[in-house]
Amino acid sequence: MSDFPQVQVADLADDAAILDIREQDEWDRGHAPGAVHIPMGDLPARVDELAPFLDRDEPLVVACRSGGRVTRVLPWLEQQGYEVANLDGGMRAWHFAGKPLETADGGAAQVP
Repeated sequence: MSDFPQVQVADLADDAAILDIREQDEWDRGHAPGAVHIPMGDLPARVDELAPFLDRDEPLVVACRSGGRVTRVLPWLEQQGYEVANLDGGMRAWHFAGKPLETADGGAAQVP
């Protein structure tokens, strides 16, 4: 994981475009307002949805709950041509930092 940049939650805008690779139920309970959701298992089939990120000057920031899944996804995304970075601490760090979260049902957000 040390080969990839670590992005701190405090360095991101509240509406930053983050690739959230958590499962649907995790996403539904609470996600960053500007995030793009593609569960880790769906990435190979849906990677084309990330094409707008290819030409950006900054890396694509990838997040899961706390960082475990990201370690498996970053090398693969890099092989596909993306400049990538890990959201240090994942969505748990986002939540604990008091950053905004949206939910599928409009209820109280949770990032267990």
